[in-house]
Amino acid sequence: QVQLVESGGGSVQTGGSLRLSCATSLNPDSRYCLGWIRQVPGKEREGVALLWTPDHSTYYSNSAKGRFTISLDAAKNTLYLQMNSLKPEDTAVYYCAAGTGPLGRVRRAIYEYNYWGQGTQVTVS
Repeated sequence: QVQLVESGGGSVQTGGSLRLSCATSLNPDSRYCLGWIRQVPGKEREGVALLWTPDHSTYYSNSAKGRFTISLDAAKNTLYLQMNSLKPEDTAVYYCAAGTGPLGRVRRAIYEYNYWGQGTQVTVS
């Protein structure tokens, strides 16, 4: 059973920074997608930063480009999301998710992610 455990959420003022962490139980030598996907109540989930583990290629949503950075420390089996210049519209529950199917590259479709963490709340005011 794959485990994804997020940490690092919290409350921050507009313009501030937060770093989210996701400890995973995935095999670091395997090929899969990892991502940070957020959800605001009443809205669809949004993949803000996604990564393909074999080459660490990434995808960022338009809302995240230039402000968020996704990274993977393979030695620690931990995924990070560095969020800078935070805005109130970044307020959401942030989920760490993994897609372990035969994806072949970084995938944007939320349905490709078959394992999810419990989520961590980020509030920007």
